[in-house]
Amino acid sequence: MVSATVVRGTATAAALVSLLAVPAHAAPPAVPGTTAVDAATSALPEPDVRGLWDVLRTARRQGAPGAIARLDDRDAVHWAATGVADRRTGRTISNADRFRIGSVTKIFSAVVLLQLADERKLELDAPVNRYLPGLLPDDRITVRHVLSHRSGLHDYTNEMFARTVPGFEAVRNKVFTYRQLVNRSLDKPRTTRAGGAYSYSNTNFVVAGMLIEKLTGHSVRTEYTNRIIDPLHLRDTFYVHPGTKIPGRHARGYLTPDTADAALVDSTEQTVSWAQSAGALISSTRDLNTFLSALLAGRLTSRAQLAQMQRWVPAGGSQAYGLGLRRRDLSCGISVYGHTGAVQGYYTYAFASKDGERSLAALANTSNNGTVLNSLRGTLESAFCGKKAKARKGSGTVERHEDIAPQTPVSPKAN
Repeated sequence: MVSATVVRGTATAAALVSLLAVPAHAAPPAVPGTTAVDAATSALPEPDVRGLWDVLRTARRQGAPGAIARLDDRDAVHWAATGVADRRTGRTISNADRFRIGSVTKIFSAVVLLQLADERKLELDAPVNRYLPGLLPDDRITVRHVLSHRSGLHDYTNEMFARTVPGFEAVRNKVFTYRQLVNRSLDKPRTTRAGGAYSYSNTNFVVAGMLIEKLTGHSVRTEYTNRIIDPLHLRDTFYVHPGTKIPGRHARGYLTPDTADAALVDSTEQTVSWAQSAGALISSTRDLNTFLSALLAGRLTSRAQLAQMQRWVPAGGSQAYGLGLRRRDLSCGISVYGHTGAVQGYYTYAFASKDGERSLAALANTSNNGTVLNSLRGTLESAFCGKKAKARKGSGTVERHEDIAPQTPVSPKAN
């Protein structure tokens, strides 16, 4: 089943905009002579909504039980859904369903730290060890290095999930401390010098969570809630760690085993303690679009900190990385900003235009299926390039997928 709805110039659209209101201290001053929609957004091609549907259908054919997408485009909203949220009951998946967003959590963690920088409680170029004495073996590793994956800290998830299902079952109900996770990283050699080349590691955002809790005296849950979730009225966004259940209506997640033709594993209930501030948030397509639109419009940090977030380093192929924020350059020459997210059973894309006026969130409720993950990136082409999207070179190959166990290959075939 595929469904789509468009809302134009209605009270509903106005309500969506109103949800972006945040405390006055977070909003930057207006710049004289600017308009609500800058030239970059007004120049975007019309989205190819039919193409968006086709991507979701393809993901389902390749092994995803269900797939959803929501596109917010100024005063229009498009959404689509195909397949099921629950394989046992056959319940149809919907954009009303909540899901685990994996590494999209990293943007939330980065925003909190940038707000602390605005409040002069943190310096991006200060050593992490200034705030967390003795945590890291190198005093040259700065907060900026951590947030841009240039610390050289090894990603402990490489070993943790070297075997997909056994690795998951071993940690499914475990509760780790941040320090236990960092220690797993420190048992391995560094991948680069401090400030060296980009090298994705979940360890970096475990350290980010430790910084948040040390500098505020509160849990990351409290800081996410007080600084982002409540001000933006994100009614579907939760940090439940170490709880294992997703509150309310949600899509169940299905993990693809390493063995070809093996049955999918229902991985919905888990602590996600292996990730925490690197990947444990729950959300919805609506909330993710609201969040990214607010962030890129400058409503969550000062302009100065948003500019820091967008100081890019090469991240391979058509991607670059800032501070917890990924940039992807599309086939039509347009760049989009956000993150991908992988956690057992779920794969998420959440990206927006430079000014946040167009945003796209998409989900497939499976993971470790290379063909599905590769296909889902096509939602960005349809949403932002429209019918100008070009066939991607190497589109038949599996994209390197970093958000969980970056050195561990995912299955290239659907089960």
